[in-house]
Amino acid sequence: MWTTRTKLADLESLVGIRERYRREGKTVIWTNGCFDLLHPGHVSGLQAARERGDVLMVGLNGDVSVRKNKGPARPILTQHERAAMLAALECVDHVLIFDDPTPERVLAMVKPDVHCKGSEYSPPHGRPVPEAATVLRYGGRIEYLPLVPGLSTTEILGRITGRRMAA
Repeated sequence: MWTTRTKLADLESLVGIRERYRREGKTVIWTNGCFDLLHPGHVSGLQAARERGDVLMVGLNGDVSVRKNKGPARPILTQHERAAMLAALECVDHVLIFDDPTPERVLAMVKPDVHCKGSEYSPPHGRPVPEAATVLRYGGRIEYLPLVPGLSTTEILGRITGRRMAA
């Protein structure tokens, strides 16, 4: 259906790919999210993450975890549609669909050098990063990406429906 399928990986394959990059001395960056209704804020964040290293791996919350996190009306697009859009972006090297509530298990296996989160998680007043201990335990670091004001999927859905949406 899409020519970008070569960027899609399962967890076992991604761990092997990561080991190859480690041997090559490449810096691997990870970020994750729902990426429902891909928008310029997402693209900006992904580009900013990619600038922090040689390879960008994106963890995509699967449909089950999006429904648990965002409610029964989400996701708008299926995990396969969202994965195809992410994989079509030049700045994205690999996409993994996962359904865990947090990326902790995946991060513990893939061990990217840098785990990127949005600035809403930035210390000292940001939201807690549940996977922080996992990243620090294997020797990785966390970096925070700037957000584009007014560009979130929730805000865009509010514009479309003419009402404020719950995050």
